[in-house]
Amino acid sequence: MKVLRPWLQKFVPDLPEAKVLADALTFHAFEIESVEGEVLDVKVTPNRGHDALSHRGIAKELAAILKLPMTYDPLTEKPDLSKTTNEVSVSIESPLCKRYIAGYIKGVKVGPSPAWLKGSLEAIGQRSINNVVDATNFIMFKLGQPLHAFDATKLPSLKIGVRTARKGEEIETLDGKKYPLTEAMLLITAGDTPVGIAGIKGGMPAAVDESTVDIVIESANFDGPSVRKTSRSLNLRTDASSRFEQVLSPELAACGIVDVVSMIHKVAGGELIGYVDSYPAPMAQQEVSVALSKISRVLGKEISAAEAADALSRLGLPFREESGVFTVTPPFERLDLSIPEDLVEEVGRILGYDGVPAVPLAPLPGGTLVNGRFLAAERVREELVNAGYSEVLTSVFVEKGERAVANKIGGDKPFLRATLLDGLTEALAKNISNKALLELKEVKLFEIGIVWKDGVEKVMVGKIGEKEPASERELESASGESYEALPFTATLRYQPFSRYPYISRDIALWVPQGTLEEEVQAAIREAADDPLLLKVYLFDRFEKGERVSYAFRLIFQSFERTLSDAEVNAVMKKVVAAVKGKGWEVR
Repeated sequence: MKVLRPWLQKFVPDLPEAKVLADALTFHAFEIESVEGEVLDVKVTPNRGHDALSHRGIAKELAAILKLPMTYDPLTEKPDLSKTTNEVSVSIESPLCKRYIAGYIKGVKVGPSPAWLKGSLEAIGQRSINNVVDATNFIMFKLGQPLHAFDATKLPSLKIGVRTARKGEEIETLDGKKYPLTEAMLLITAGDTPVGIAGIKGGMPAAVDESTVDIVIESANFDGPSVRKTSRSLNLRTDASSRFEQVLSPELAACGIVDVVSMIHKVAGGELIGYVDSYPAPMAQQEVSVALSKISRVLGKEISAAEAADALSRLGLPFREESGVFTVTPPFERLDLSIPEDLVEEVGRILGYDGVPAVPLAPLPGGTLVNGRFLAAERVREELVNAGYSEVLTSVFVEKGERAVANKIGGDKPFLRATLLDGLTEALAKNISNKALLELKEVKLFEIGIVWKDGVEKVMVGKIGEKEPASERELESASGESYEALPFTATLRYQPFSRYPYISRDIALWVPQGTLEEEVQAAIREAADDPLLLKVYLFDRFEKGERVSYAFRLIFQSFERTLSDAEVNAVMKKVVAAVKGKGWEVR
Protein backbone atom coordinates (compact mmCIF):
# COMPACT_ATOMS: atom_id res chain seq x y z
CA MET A 1 0.00 0.00 0.00
CA LYS A 2 1.32 3.43 -0.96
CA VAL A 3 1.30 6.13 1.71
CA LEU A 4 2.13 9.80 1.36
CA ARG A 5 4.36 11.42 3.99
CA PRO A 6 2.50 14.80 4.02
CA TRP A 7 -0.72 12.85 4.55
CA LEU A 8 0.84 10.97 7.48
CA GLN A 9 1.80 14.32 8.97
CA LYS A 10 -1.87 15.18 9.39
CA PHE A 11 -1.78 12.63 12.22
CA VAL A 12 1.83 12.96 13.41
CA PRO A 13 3.16 16.44 12.52
CA ASP A 14 6.81 15.98 13.49
CA LEU A 15 7.71 13.09 11.18
CA PRO A 16 11.28 12.89 9.82
CA GLU A 17 12.13 12.37 6.13
CA ALA A 18 10.72 9.45 4.17
CA LYS A 19 13.94 7.36 4.31
CA VAL A 20 13.93 7.49 8.12
CA LEU A 21 10.28 6.43 8.14
CA ALA A 22 11.09 3.51 5.86
CA ASP A 23 13.87 2.31 8.19
CA ALA A 24 11.64 2.66 11.25
CA LEU A 25 8.86 0.57 9.69
CA THR A 26 11.30 -2.02 8.34
CA PHE A 27 12.87 -2.75 11.72
CA HIS A 28 9.69 -2.63 13.80
CA ALA A 29 6.62 -3.37 11.69
CA PHE A 30 6.49 -3.88 7.90
CA GLU A 31 8.70 -4.34 4.86
CA ILE A 32 9.08 -1.41 2.48
CA GLU A 33 8.78 -2.18 -1.23
CA SER A 34 10.10 1.20 -2.36
CA VAL A 35 10.56 4.86 -1.44
CA GLU A 36 10.01 7.45 -4.18
CA GLY A 37 10.20 11.01 -2.97
CA GLU A 38 7.48 11.45 -0.34
CA VAL A 39 5.72 8.17 -1.20
CA LEU A 40 6.42 4.91 0.65
CA ASP A 41 5.15 1.58 -0.65
CA VAL A 42 4.48 -0.41 2.53
CA LYS A 43 3.99 -4.18 2.50
CA VAL A 44 1.42 -4.60 5.26
CA THR A 45 1.38 -8.11 6.71
CA PRO A 46 -1.96 -10.01 6.56
CA ASN A 47 -2.38 -10.04 10.34
CA ARG A 48 -2.39 -6.23 10.34
CA GLY A 49 -4.81 -5.70 7.46
CA HIS A 50 -7.48 -4.95 10.08
CA ASP A 51 -5.97 -1.58 10.93
CA ALA A 52 -2.79 -0.81 8.99
CA LEU A 53 -4.10 -0.61 5.40
CA SER A 54 -4.60 3.09 5.94
CA HIS A 55 -2.67 6.31 6.49
CA ARG A 56 -4.04 6.52 10.01
CA GLY A 57 -2.81 2.99 10.80
CA ILE A 58 0.70 3.61 9.44
CA ALA A 59 0.86 6.97 11.23
CA LYS A 60 -0.04 5.30 14.52
CA GLU A 61 2.72 2.75 14.02
CA LEU A 62 5.27 5.47 13.32
CA ALA A 63 4.19 7.48 16.36
CA ALA A 64 4.77 4.40 18.56
CA ILE A 65 8.10 3.44 16.97
CA LEU A 66 9.57 6.95 16.91
CA LYS A 67 8.09 8.08 20.25
CA LEU A 68 6.25 10.96 18.61
CA PRO A 69 2.87 12.41 19.64
CA MET A 70 -0.15 11.51 17.49
CA THR A 71 -2.04 14.79 17.61
CA TYR A 72 -5.05 13.62 15.57
CA ASP A 73 -6.69 10.20 15.73
CA PRO A 74 -10.22 10.05 14.28
CA LEU A 75 -10.76 6.51 15.59
CA THR A 76 -10.67 7.71 19.20
CA GLU A 77 -13.56 10.11 18.58
CA LYS A 78 -17.05 8.64 19.10
CA PRO A 79 -18.92 8.95 15.78
CA ASP A 80 -22.28 10.74 15.99
CA LEU A 81 -25.02 8.85 14.11
CA SER A 82 -27.85 10.46 16.07
CA LYS A 83 -29.35 12.22 13.04
CA THR A 84 -31.55 9.54 11.49
CA THR A 85 -33.95 9.38 8.55
CA ASN A 86 -37.00 7.35 7.56
CA GLU A 87 -36.62 8.08 3.86
CA VAL A 88 -34.08 5.26 3.53
CA SER A 89 -34.39 1.75 4.97
CA VAL A 90 -31.84 -1.02 5.38
CA SER A 91 -32.55 -4.76 5.59
CA ILE A 92 -29.79 -7.31 6.22
CA GLU A 93 -30.84 -10.81 5.15
CA SER A 94 -27.48 -12.58 5.46
CA PRO A 95 -25.11 -13.13 8.42
CA LEU A 96 -22.28 -12.35 5.99
CA CYS A 97 -23.01 -8.68 6.65
CA LYS A 98 -22.44 -7.65 10.27
CA ARG A 99 -23.30 -3.98 9.85
CA TYR A 100 -24.68 -1.68 7.18
CA ILE A 101 -24.90 2.09 7.56
CA ALA A 102 -26.58 4.24 4.91
CA GLY A 103 -26.17 8.01 4.88
CA TYR A 104 -28.68 10.06 2.83
CA ILE A 105 -27.43 13.39 1.43
CA LYS A 106 -29.41 15.76 -0.78
CA GLY A 107 -28.29 18.66 -2.92
CA VAL A 108 -24.69 17.79 -3.72
CA LYS A 109 -22.92 19.38 -6.68
CA VAL A 110 -20.78 16.81 -8.44
CA GLY A 111 -17.73 18.05 -10.32
CA PRO A 112 -13.93 17.98 -10.43
CA SER A 113 -12.16 17.56 -7.10
CA PRO A 114 -10.17 20.41 -5.57
CA ALA A 115 -6.44 20.28 -6.30
CA TRP A 116 -5.45 19.07 -2.81
CA LEU A 117 -7.83 16.09 -2.98
CA LYS A 118 -6.94 15.17 -6.54
CA GLY A 119 -3.23 15.54 -5.81
CA SER A 120 -3.37 13.37 -2.68
CA LEU A 121 -5.02 10.50 -4.55
CA GLU A 122 -2.84 10.74 -7.64
CA ALA A 123 0.30 10.75 -5.48
CA ILE A 124 -0.55 7.22 -4.29
CA GLY A 125 -1.49 5.98 -7.77
CA GLN A 126 -5.26 6.60 -7.72
CA ARG A 127 -7.20 8.17 -10.58
CA SER A 128 -9.37 11.16 -9.75
CA ILE A 129 -13.02 10.65 -10.85
CA ASN A 130 -15.16 13.40 -9.27
CA ASN A 131 -15.40 15.12 -5.92
CA VAL A 132 -17.93 12.69 -4.38
CA VAL A 133 -16.23 9.48 -5.51
CA ASP A 134 -12.82 10.91 -4.65
CA ALA A 135 -14.06 11.72 -1.15
CA THR A 136 -15.08 8.07 -0.58
CA ASN A 137 -11.69 6.87 -1.83
CA PHE A 138 -9.81 9.45 0.25
CA ILE A 139 -11.50 8.31 3.47
CA MET A 140 -10.84 4.66 2.61
CA PHE A 141 -7.11 5.37 2.26
CA LYS A 142 -7.24 7.58 5.33
CA LEU A 143 -9.01 5.19 7.74
CA GLY A 144 -9.10 1.81 5.98
CA GLN A 145 -12.92 1.63 5.73
CA PRO A 146 -14.22 1.07 2.17
CA LEU A 147 -17.15 3.31 1.20
CA HIS A 148 -19.45 3.66 -1.77
CA ALA A 149 -21.76 6.36 -3.12
CA PHE A 150 -24.97 5.58 -5.03
CA ASP A 151 -26.94 8.11 -7.06
CA ALA A 152 -30.17 8.05 -5.03
CA THR A 153 -32.41 9.08 -7.94
CA LYS A 154 -31.09 6.24 -10.12
CA LEU A 155 -31.78 3.59 -7.47
CA PRO A 156 -34.98 1.61 -8.13
CA SER A 157 -35.90 2.21 -4.50
CA LEU A 158 -34.45 3.64 -1.29
CA LYS A 159 -35.10 0.30 0.38
CA ILE A 160 -31.52 -1.00 0.64
CA GLY A 161 -31.03 -4.72 1.16
CA VAL A 162 -28.13 -7.11 1.68
CA ARG A 163 -28.67 -10.68 0.49
CA THR A 164 -27.00 -13.50 -1.41
CA ALA A 165 -27.53 -13.67 -5.15
CA ARG A 166 -30.17 -15.83 -6.75
CA LYS A 167 -29.51 -18.36 -9.46
CA GLY A 168 -29.12 -16.70 -12.85
CA GLU A 169 -28.68 -13.13 -11.56
CA GLU A 170 -26.02 -10.88 -13.04
CA ILE A 171 -24.81 -7.31 -12.56
CA GLU A 172 -23.09 -4.65 -14.63
CA THR A 173 -20.44 -2.98 -12.47
CA LEU A 174 -18.82 0.44 -12.67
CA ASP A 175 -16.10 -0.90 -14.99
CA GLY A 176 -18.78 -1.57 -17.61
CA LYS A 177 -18.48 -5.37 -17.39
CA LYS A 178 -21.28 -7.81 -16.70
CA TYR A 179 -20.69 -10.53 -14.12
CA PRO A 180 -22.78 -13.69 -13.67
CA LEU A 181 -23.46 -14.32 -9.99
CA THR A 182 -23.73 -17.47 -7.91
CA GLU A 183 -25.84 -18.14 -4.86
CA ALA A 184 -22.78 -17.85 -2.60
CA MET A 185 -22.13 -14.22 -3.55
CA LEU A 186 -23.32 -11.31 -1.41
CA LEU A 187 -25.21 -8.46 -3.09
CA ILE A 188 -26.40 -4.97 -2.30
CA THR A 189 -29.92 -4.41 -3.60
CA ALA A 190 -32.33 -1.51 -3.95
CA GLY A 191 -35.95 -2.61 -4.07
CA ASP A 192 -34.54 -6.15 -4.55
CA THR A 193 -32.64 -5.12 -7.70
CA PRO A 194 -28.85 -5.78 -7.53
CA VAL A 195 -26.93 -2.49 -7.39
CA GLY A 196 -23.55 -3.66 -6.10
CA ILE A 197 -21.34 -6.65 -5.30
CA ALA A 198 -20.89 -6.43 -1.54
CA GLY A 199 -17.40 -5.32 -0.52
CA ILE A 200 -16.07 -5.34 -4.08
CA LYS A 201 -17.67 -2.97 -6.59
CA GLY A 202 -20.78 -0.89 -7.16
CA GLY A 203 -23.20 -1.25 -10.05
CA MET A 204 -23.22 0.91 -13.16
CA PRO A 205 -26.97 1.79 -13.05
CA ALA A 206 -26.53 3.90 -9.88
CA ALA A 207 -23.16 5.48 -10.75
CA VAL A 208 -22.47 9.00 -9.47
CA ASP A 209 -21.83 11.53 -12.26
CA GLU A 210 -22.22 15.26 -12.90
CA SER A 211 -26.00 14.92 -13.12
CA THR A 212 -26.20 13.48 -9.58
CA VAL A 213 -27.90 15.62 -6.93
CA ASP A 214 -28.88 13.20 -4.15
CA ILE A 215 -26.71 10.34 -2.93
CA VAL A 216 -26.81 7.36 -0.59
CA ILE A 217 -23.47 6.61 1.08
CA GLU A 218 -22.71 3.01 2.04
CA SER A 219 -20.40 2.17 4.94
CA ALA A 220 -20.69 -1.50 5.84
CA ASN A 221 -18.92 -4.54 7.22
CA PHE A 222 -18.81 -7.71 5.15
CA ASP A 223 -17.44 -11.18 5.89
CA GLY A 224 -13.79 -11.37 4.84
CA PRO A 225 -13.66 -14.97 3.53
CA SER A 226 -16.89 -14.40 1.56
CA VAL A 227 -15.48 -11.30 -0.14
CA ARG A 228 -12.24 -13.14 -0.91
CA LYS A 229 -14.04 -16.08 -2.54
CA THR A 230 -16.29 -13.83 -4.61
CA SER A 231 -13.37 -11.67 -5.70
CA ARG A 232 -11.37 -14.70 -6.84
CA SER A 233 -14.34 -16.35 -8.52
CA LEU A 234 -15.14 -13.21 -10.54
CA ASN A 235 -11.45 -12.33 -11.03
CA LEU A 236 -12.38 -8.89 -9.73
CA ARG A 237 -10.02 -7.43 -7.14
CA THR A 238 -10.38 -3.88 -5.84
CA ASP A 239 -8.94 -1.69 -3.08
CA ALA A 240 -12.18 -2.28 -1.19
CA SER A 241 -12.07 -6.08 -1.50
CA SER A 242 -8.39 -6.20 -0.43
CA ARG A 243 -9.40 -4.52 2.84
CA PHE A 244 -12.54 -6.53 3.55
CA GLU A 245 -10.58 -9.74 2.85
CA GLN A 246 -8.36 -8.94 5.85
CA VAL A 247 -11.48 -8.67 8.10
CA LEU A 248 -12.40 -5.25 9.46
CA SER A 249 -14.06 -4.23 12.70
CA PRO A 250 -17.76 -3.33 12.27
CA GLU A 251 -17.08 -0.36 14.54
CA LEU A 252 -14.92 1.15 11.82
CA ALA A 253 -17.96 1.58 9.57
CA ALA A 254 -19.36 4.34 11.79
CA CYS A 255 -16.07 6.26 11.81
CA GLY A 256 -15.87 5.97 8.04
CA ILE A 257 -19.33 7.26 7.22
CA VAL A 258 -19.18 10.25 9.59
CA ASP A 259 -15.81 11.25 8.14
CA VAL A 260 -16.89 10.89 4.51
CA VAL A 261 -20.14 12.81 5.03
CA SER A 262 -18.11 15.67 6.48
CA MET A 263 -15.73 15.63 3.53
CA ILE A 264 -18.50 15.47 0.92
CA HIS A 265 -20.13 18.49 2.54
CA LYS A 266 -16.76 20.27 2.27
CA VAL A 267 -16.03 19.46 -1.39
CA ALA A 268 -19.49 18.97 -2.92
CA GLY A 269 -21.93 20.70 -0.57
CA GLY A 270 -25.29 19.08 0.16
CA GLU A 271 -27.33 18.46 3.29
CA LEU A 272 -27.24 15.33 5.43
CA ILE A 273 -30.83 14.10 5.77
CA GLY A 274 -29.81 11.36 8.18
CA TYR A 275 -28.34 7.92 8.81
CA VAL A 276 -29.79 4.41 8.96
CA ASP A 277 -27.66 2.00 10.99
CA SER A 278 -28.43 -1.73 10.93
CA TYR A 279 -26.12 -3.44 13.44
CA PRO A 280 -27.77 -6.73 14.58
CA ALA A 281 -25.01 -7.91 16.96
CA PRO A 282 -22.73 -5.10 18.18
CA MET A 283 -19.09 -6.03 18.70
CA ALA A 284 -18.18 -6.77 22.31
CA GLN A 285 -14.90 -5.62 23.85
CA GLN A 286 -12.51 -8.36 24.94
CA GLU A 287 -9.50 -8.30 27.21
CA VAL A 288 -6.16 -10.05 26.70
CA SER A 289 -3.73 -10.74 29.56
CA VAL A 290 -0.06 -11.67 29.68
CA ALA A 291 2.36 -12.07 32.56
CA LEU A 292 5.54 -10.03 32.57
CA SER A 293 7.47 -13.24 33.23
CA LYS A 294 6.08 -14.71 29.99
CA ILE A 295 7.07 -11.63 27.99
CA SER A 296 10.64 -12.02 29.25
CA ARG A 297 10.69 -15.78 28.73
CA VAL A 298 9.39 -15.69 25.16
CA LEU A 299 11.63 -12.79 24.12
CA GLY A 300 14.65 -14.35 25.80
CA LYS A 301 15.51 -11.16 27.63
CA GLU A 302 14.55 -9.69 31.00
CA ILE A 303 11.86 -7.07 30.36
CA SER A 304 10.99 -4.69 33.17
CA ALA A 305 7.45 -3.65 34.02
CA ALA A 306 8.34 -0.08 33.02
CA GLU A 307 9.55 -1.21 29.58
CA ALA A 308 6.41 -3.28 28.94
CA ALA A 309 4.19 -0.42 30.10
CA ASP A 310 6.06 2.02 27.86
CA ALA A 311 5.63 -0.18 24.78
CA LEU A 312 1.91 -0.68 25.38
CA SER A 313 1.37 3.02 26.04
CA ARG A 314 3.20 4.06 22.87
CA LEU A 315 0.98 1.68 20.88
CA GLY A 316 -2.16 3.20 22.36
CA LEU A 317 -3.19 -0.06 24.04
CA PRO A 318 -5.11 0.64 27.29
CA PHE A 319 -3.97 -1.68 30.08
CA ARG A 320 -3.91 -2.30 33.79
CA GLU A 321 -1.19 -4.11 35.71
CA GLU A 322 -1.73 -6.29 38.77
CA SER A 323 0.96 -8.47 40.33
CA GLY A 324 3.07 -8.60 37.19
CA VAL A 325 0.16 -9.33 34.85
CA PHE A 326 -0.77 -6.85 32.11
CA THR A 327 -4.41 -6.90 31.03
CA VAL A 328 -5.02 -5.04 27.77
CA THR A 329 -8.32 -3.87 26.27
CA PRO A 330 -7.45 -3.68 22.56
CA PRO A 331 -8.99 -0.83 20.53
CA PHE A 332 -11.77 -2.08 18.25
CA GLU A 333 -9.58 -1.92 15.13
CA ARG A 334 -6.86 -4.22 16.57
CA LEU A 335 -8.53 -7.55 15.80
CA ASP A 336 -5.09 -9.18 15.71
CA LEU A 337 -4.68 -8.97 19.49
CA SER A 338 -6.44 -11.99 20.97
CA ILE A 339 -3.90 -14.18 22.81
CA PRO A 340 -1.00 -13.50 25.21
CA GLU A 341 1.61 -14.12 22.51
CA ASP A 342 0.17 -11.24 20.48
CA LEU A 343 0.99 -8.86 23.33
CA VAL A 344 4.50 -10.33 23.65
CA GLU A 345 5.05 -9.60 19.96
CA GLU A 346 3.86 -6.01 20.37
CA VAL A 347 6.23 -5.37 23.25
CA GLY A 348 9.12 -7.06 21.47
CA ARG A 349 8.85 -5.23 18.16
CA ILE A 350 8.41 -1.79 19.74
CA LEU A 351 11.37 -2.26 22.10
CA GLY A 352 13.33 -3.66 19.16
CA TYR A 353 14.24 -7.25 18.37
CA ASP A 354 17.81 -6.11 17.79
CA GLY A 355 18.13 -5.84 21.57
CA VAL A 356 17.21 -9.49 22.10
CA PRO A 357 20.35 -11.66 22.42
CA ALA A 358 20.73 -14.58 20.02
CA VAL A 359 20.58 -17.93 21.82
CA PRO A 360 21.22 -21.15 19.89
CA LEU A 361 18.58 -23.86 20.16
CA ALA A 362 19.46 -26.83 22.29
CA PRO A 363 20.37 -29.85 20.15
CA LEU A 364 17.74 -32.56 19.93
CA PRO A 365 18.83 -35.93 21.29
CA GLY A 366 19.51 -38.19 18.34
CA GLY A 367 19.25 -35.33 15.85
CA THR A 368 16.25 -34.16 13.83
CA LEU A 369 14.54 -36.99 11.99
CA VAL A 370 14.00 -36.57 8.24
CA ASN A 371 10.53 -37.00 6.77
CA GLY A 372 10.37 -40.54 5.40
CA ARG A 373 9.14 -39.58 1.93
CA PHE A 374 11.74 -36.81 1.61
CA LEU A 375 14.48 -39.22 2.67
CA ALA A 376 13.37 -41.79 0.09
CA ALA A 377 13.33 -39.14 -2.64
CA GLU A 378 16.85 -37.99 -1.72
CA ARG A 379 18.18 -41.54 -1.85
CA VAL A 380 16.59 -42.23 -5.25
CA ARG A 381 17.81 -38.88 -6.57
CA GLU A 382 21.40 -39.62 -5.51
CA GLU A 383 21.25 -43.12 -6.99
CA LEU A 384 19.97 -41.97 -10.38
CA VAL A 385 22.31 -38.99 -10.66
CA ASN A 386 25.27 -41.29 -9.96
CA ALA A 387 23.98 -43.55 -12.76
CA GLY A 388 24.13 -40.67 -15.26
CA TYR A 389 20.54 -39.47 -15.15
CA SER A 390 19.54 -35.79 -15.09
CA GLU A 391 16.50 -34.65 -13.09
CA VAL A 392 13.69 -32.75 -14.80
CA LEU A 393 10.47 -31.17 -13.56
CA THR A 394 7.57 -31.39 -15.99
CA SER A 395 4.10 -29.83 -15.83
CA VAL A 396 1.42 -31.43 -13.66
CA PHE A 397 -1.26 -30.15 -16.07
CA VAL A 398 -2.38 -32.28 -19.02
CA GLU A 399 -5.04 -32.28 -21.74
CA LYS A 400 -6.87 -35.38 -20.46
CA GLY A 401 -7.17 -36.98 -17.05
CA GLU A 402 -9.54 -38.09 -14.32
CA ARG A 403 -9.14 -35.08 -12.00
CA ALA A 404 -10.09 -31.64 -13.35
CA VAL A 405 -8.62 -28.42 -11.95
CA ALA A 406 -11.12 -26.06 -10.30
CA ASN A 407 -9.21 -22.86 -11.15
CA LYS A 408 -7.53 -23.52 -14.50
CA ILE A 409 -4.24 -21.79 -15.25
CA GLY A 410 -4.49 -22.51 -18.96
CA GLY A 411 -7.51 -23.58 -20.96
CA ASP A 412 -5.69 -26.22 -23.04
CA LYS A 413 -4.60 -28.38 -20.07
CA PRO A 414 -7.41 -28.49 -17.50
CA PHE A 415 -6.55 -31.85 -15.88
CA LEU A 416 -3.93 -33.17 -13.44
CA ARG A 417 -1.55 -35.82 -14.75
CA ALA A 418 -2.04 -39.50 -14.02
CA THR A 419 1.51 -40.47 -15.08
CA LEU A 420 5.02 -39.01 -15.31
CA LEU A 421 5.83 -40.79 -18.55
CA ASP A 422 4.21 -38.39 -21.00
CA GLY A 423 6.15 -35.44 -19.62
CA LEU A 424 9.39 -37.42 -19.54
CA THR A 425 8.95 -38.53 -23.16
CA GLU A 426 8.44 -34.95 -24.26
CA ALA A 427 11.44 -33.76 -22.21
CA LEU A 428 13.65 -36.46 -23.75
CA ALA A 429 12.76 -35.35 -27.28
CA LYS A 430 13.63 -31.75 -26.44
CA ASN A 431 16.95 -32.59 -24.81
CA ILE A 432 18.34 -35.06 -27.35
CA SER A 433 19.08 -32.19 -29.73
CA ASN A 434 21.11 -30.51 -26.97
CA LYS A 435 23.48 -33.39 -26.23
CA ALA A 436 26.52 -31.52 -27.45
CA LEU A 437 25.66 -28.44 -25.41
CA LEU A 438 25.12 -30.60 -22.31
CA GLU A 439 28.35 -32.56 -22.93
CA LEU A 440 26.42 -35.84 -22.90
CA LYS A 441 26.90 -38.98 -24.98
CA GLU A 442 23.41 -40.20 -24.03
CA VAL A 443 20.45 -38.35 -22.55
CA LYS A 444 18.90 -40.10 -19.56
CA LEU A 445 16.22 -38.34 -17.52
CA PHE A 446 14.26 -38.92 -14.33
CA GLU A 447 11.52 -37.17 -12.40
CA ILE A 448 10.15 -37.49 -8.87
CA GLY A 449 6.66 -36.05 -8.75
CA ILE A 450 2.99 -36.34 -7.83
CA VAL A 451 0.34 -37.98 -10.01
CA TRP A 452 -3.39 -38.38 -9.48
CA LYS A 453 -4.75 -41.76 -10.53
CA ASP A 454 -7.64 -43.97 -9.46
CA GLY A 455 -8.79 -41.30 -7.04
CA VAL A 456 -5.48 -41.36 -5.14
CA GLU A 457 -2.56 -38.93 -4.98
CA LYS A 458 0.78 -40.72 -5.31
CA VAL A 459 4.47 -39.78 -5.46
CA MET A 460 6.12 -41.56 -8.37
CA VAL A 461 9.64 -42.03 -9.73
CA GLY A 462 9.87 -42.09 -13.53
CA LYS A 463 12.90 -42.50 -15.76
CA ILE A 464 13.66 -42.63 -19.49
CA GLY A 465 16.68 -42.76 -21.76
CA GLU A 466 17.63 -42.89 -25.42
CA LYS A 467 18.47 -46.57 -25.12
CA GLU A 468 15.82 -47.71 -22.63
CA PRO A 469 11.96 -47.78 -22.59
CA ALA A 470 10.19 -45.37 -20.12
CA SER A 471 9.22 -46.75 -16.69
CA GLU A 472 7.79 -45.48 -13.39
CA ARG A 473 7.16 -46.78 -9.92
CA GLU A 474 5.67 -45.50 -6.70
CA LEU A 475 8.09 -43.94 -4.22
CA GLU A 476 7.97 -45.84 -0.96
CA SER A 477 8.62 -43.95 2.27
CA ALA A 478 11.95 -44.72 3.96
CA SER A 479 12.61 -45.11 7.66
CA GLY A 480 13.65 -41.82 9.27
CA GLU A 481 17.19 -40.81 10.08
CA SER A 482 18.79 -37.53 11.08
CA TYR A 483 19.48 -34.68 8.70
CA GLU A 484 23.15 -34.89 9.57
CA ALA A 485 23.35 -38.19 7.67
CA LEU A 486 22.01 -36.72 4.42
CA PRO A 487 24.54 -35.91 1.68
CA PHE A 488 24.87 -32.27 0.66
CA THR A 489 24.68 -31.28 -3.00
CA ALA A 490 28.04 -30.92 -4.71
CA THR A 491 26.71 -28.13 -6.96
CA LEU A 492 28.90 -25.08 -6.58
CA ARG A 493 27.30 -22.62 -8.99
CA TYR A 494 24.27 -22.26 -11.23
CA GLN A 495 24.33 -20.16 -14.38
CA PRO A 496 21.71 -18.99 -16.89
CA PHE A 497 21.37 -20.57 -20.33
CA SER A 498 20.80 -18.96 -23.69
CA ARG A 499 17.48 -19.33 -25.50
CA TYR A 500 19.21 -19.06 -28.88
CA PRO A 501 20.40 -22.17 -30.80
CA TYR A 502 24.02 -23.27 -30.59
CA ILE A 503 26.43 -24.39 -33.32
CA SER A 504 28.94 -27.17 -32.74
CA ARG A 505 32.19 -27.89 -34.57
CA ASP A 506 34.62 -30.80 -34.04
CA ILE A 507 38.37 -30.74 -34.48
CA ALA A 508 40.66 -33.77 -34.20
CA LEU A 509 44.44 -33.49 -34.26
CA TRP A 510 47.64 -35.45 -33.76
CA VAL A 511 50.04 -34.14 -31.14
CA PRO A 512 53.36 -35.52 -29.84
CA GLN A 513 53.23 -38.04 -27.02
CA GLY A 514 53.35 -36.21 -23.67
CA THR A 515 51.27 -33.24 -24.85
CA LEU A 516 48.56 -32.69 -22.24
CA GLU A 517 44.87 -32.37 -23.08
CA GLU A 518 44.73 -29.10 -21.10
CA GLU A 519 47.55 -27.64 -23.21
CA VAL A 520 45.70 -28.33 -26.46
CA GLN A 521 42.41 -27.01 -25.13
CA ALA A 522 44.10 -23.80 -23.96
CA ALA A 523 45.64 -23.34 -27.40
CA ILE A 524 42.24 -23.72 -29.04
CA ARG A 525 40.64 -21.13 -26.74
CA GLU A 526 43.53 -18.71 -27.18
CA ALA A 527 43.35 -19.01 -30.96
CA ALA A 528 39.56 -18.56 -31.04
CA ASP A 529 39.70 -15.49 -28.76
CA ASP A 530 35.93 -15.13 -29.11
CA PRO A 531 33.23 -14.79 -26.38
CA LEU A 532 30.88 -16.80 -28.58
CA LEU A 533 32.96 -19.95 -27.88
CA LEU A 534 30.91 -21.25 -24.97
CA LYS A 535 32.50 -24.67 -24.37
CA VAL A 536 35.46 -26.78 -25.45
CA TYR A 537 35.58 -30.38 -24.29
CA LEU A 538 37.33 -33.63 -25.20
CA PHE A 539 35.13 -36.40 -26.56
CA ASP A 540 37.70 -38.84 -27.94
CA ARG A 541 41.34 -39.82 -27.30
CA PHE A 542 43.63 -42.58 -28.51
CA GLU A 543 47.37 -43.22 -28.90
CA LYS A 544 49.33 -44.51 -31.88
CA GLY A 545 53.05 -44.86 -31.75
CA GLU A 546 54.66 -41.63 -30.60
CA ARG A 547 51.55 -39.58 -31.15
CA VAL A 548 48.22 -38.93 -29.36
CA SER A 549 44.95 -38.08 -31.08
CA TYR A 550 42.64 -35.63 -29.32
CA ALA A 551 39.14 -34.86 -30.61
CA PHE A 552 37.49 -31.75 -29.21
CA ARG A 553 33.96 -30.44 -29.59
CA LEU A 554 33.56 -26.66 -29.73
CA ILE A 555 30.19 -25.14 -28.81
CA PHE A 556 29.33 -21.64 -30.05
CA GLN A 557 26.31 -19.75 -28.72
CA SER A 558 25.11 -16.18 -28.16
CA PHE A 559 22.83 -14.82 -25.43
CA GLU A 560 21.63 -12.09 -27.78
CA ARG A 561 21.05 -13.57 -31.26
CA THR A 562 21.15 -16.59 -33.56
CA LEU A 563 24.62 -17.26 -34.93
CA SER A 564 25.47 -17.83 -38.60
CA ASP A 565 27.67 -20.60 -40.01
CA ALA A 566 29.87 -17.97 -41.64
CA GLU A 567 30.97 -16.33 -38.38
CA VAL A 568 31.62 -19.72 -36.72
CA ASN A 569 33.61 -20.90 -39.74
CA ALA A 570 35.76 -17.77 -39.49
CA VAL A 571 36.67 -18.64 -35.89
CA MET A 572 37.40 -22.26 -36.79
CA LYS A 573 39.72 -21.07 -39.56
CA LYS A 574 41.79 -19.19 -36.96
CA VAL A 575 41.86 -22.23 -34.69
CA VAL A 576 43.08 -24.56 -37.45
CA ALA A 577 45.81 -22.11 -38.47
CA ALA A 578 46.97 -21.73 -34.87
CA VAL A 579 47.25 -25.45 -34.07
CA LYS A 580 49.05 -26.10 -37.38
CA GLY A 581 51.44 -23.34 -36.42
CA LYS A 582 52.38 -25.39 -33.35
CA GLY A 583 53.30 -28.32 -35.59
CA TRP A 584 50.18 -30.32 -34.75
CA GLU A 585 48.42 -32.21 -37.52
CA VAL A 586 44.68 -31.66 -38.03
CA ARG A 587 43.03 -34.98 -38.93
